[in-house]
Amino acid sequence: MTVPFRTRFILIEPSHAGNVGAAARAIKTMGFEELVLVRPRWANVLRRQETIERASGANDVLNRARIVETLDEALDGMTHLCATAMTPRDFGPPTRAPREHFAQFVAAAPTEESQGIAFLFGSERYGMKNEDVYRAHVCLSIPTHPRFGSLNLAAALQVIAYEWRQALSARFGGFEIAPATAPSVLADAPQIAGLLTHLEQALVAVDFLDPAAPKKLMPRLNALFNRAQLTQEEVHILRGVAKAMLETAARAKG
Repeated sequence: MTVPFRTRFILIEPSHAGNVGAAARAIKTMGFEELVLVRPRWANVLRRQETIERASGANDVLNRARIVETLDEALDGMTHLCATAMTPRDFGPPTRAPREHFAQFVAAAPTEESQGIAFLFGSERYGMKNEDVYRAHVCLSIPTHPRFGSLNLAAALQVIAYEWRQALSARFGGFEIAPATAPSVLADAPQIAGLLTHLEQALVAVDFLDPAAPKKLMPRLNALFNRAQLTQEEVHILRGVAKAMLETAARAKG
């Protein structure tokens, strides 16, 4: 069955590209997919080399991730907010361990209507601001060693994602995570043909393909793309690569 929870992980002002990539990896390993960044240090953080390397193959999470300017934008559609913090606040939501809160929340939540649950993580430099914590329904505090409770951002997210999935499994048994976005649409035959034509032009331009003796390169690429079952988005990406190859070749020969 599909659980009635849409799960979103929100990183507020992340300052390290590697942590963004590692967070994407942590999300994917637990079967979730929605990541939103609020005012990250790097505008191109989702495309930085360190981010991609630390994602270790969770590129689909990075490709779907959104960057927004305000926390309000990041919280759109979310109905239950979980802040994360090292120490309890004097004022604000109750502080609970993740396992305790998730067990209570899942047991009490109605299953006949969809809900959005958001996990908020603060900046590596200064954690979560009080005003952001105050907006949450609960403040999650991971039990750690009393004299050394400092957790890396991605490590903390991994723990939260694991505990949330365990709670969902205990409540629903075998389940599927409700998708955050519409399923990808496969490219049709004309789109694949257009990609092959574009790519052939690019390969000729960079002297990889000899048009006088093409051999079986293009049919082999056609078979490869058919096996891969490319989506429309992937075709757009590959055509972008072909376009860049043609432009680079034109500059080099001009």
